[in-house]
Amino acid sequence: MIYIGLTGWGDHYSLYPADLKAKDKLAEYSSYFPTVEVDASFYAVQPIRNAEKWVNETPQSFRFVVKAYQGMTGHQRTELPYPNKTEMFEAFKASLVPYIEADKLAMVLFQFPPWFDCKEEHILYLKYCKQRMDNIPVALEFRHQSWFAKSNREKTLAYMRTDNWIHTIADEPQAGDGSIPIVPVATNQQTTLIRFHGRNVHGWNRPKTKSTNWREVRYLYNYNQAELLEWKQRIKALEEQSQDIYLLFNNNSGGDAANNAQALQRMLGIGYQDLASQQLRLF
Repeated sequence: MIYIGLTGWGDHYSLYPADLKAKDKLAEYSSYFPTVEVDASFYAVQPIRNAEKWVNETPQSFRFVVKAYQGMTGHQRTELPYPNKTEMFEAFKASLVPYIEADKLAMVLFQFPPWFDCKEEHILYLKYCKQRMDNIPVALEFRHQSWFAKSNREKTLAYMRTDNWIHTIADEPQAGDGSIPIVPVATNQQTTLIRFHGRNVHGWNRPKTKSTNWREVRYLYNYNQAELLEWKQRIKALEEQSQDIYLLFNNNSGGDAANNAQALQRMLGIGYQDLASQQLRLF
């Protein structure tokens, strides 16, 4: 099964009628795509009522990729709003219960920051995260090139296989140490995740300023047909390695993510049968 979707459901204006209220966007989104990445969980552990609402608004076959809270991945360098790491992980796991009970949790995505490089201290922390998450499926995305340096690549992939991490294959600009190459290898026989960040080399490492929205610059990219065709071939090869493949487009600064996702879906000849109904739009 190939699941194609986007990161978040709020900003994809090409999908929605101009007068659609924010609270109704997920239901509308789920009439186009069978999966989505929950980004709100990165900024704060979400109240259970939010997950309950989102689960109830989507079809039974819909799947959520929930991004790990930034305190768990080391992005948040200020004091954490939890007395210790154990309570932080337990609070996050509790927020996942509605997804799990509805059988709608595809995985939790641990995306580590660019300063999380390949060294023993960080490998031990990966093992700690895996242990704390129990049997919940977890995906791993690096942002530091050292994990896939020539001397480390096979060791990194072997570790991910041993600890049963889902490999997050990233398509992103090749812009120095704070980016990783495309490594189209599955490490989990059940699931593989691919995230499309765009290839805006000049925007990727642009420093944050008061006058510039850093995220809007970084993810400003529109994949062309040749680039998507490259991925069609990679996906066909990955289907031999992993049962389910999730594709998430994150290049939405210019509103391109939804169009790119739909274009790749057409290239792959995929037609989803269990999406939400669009019938109400006629009335």
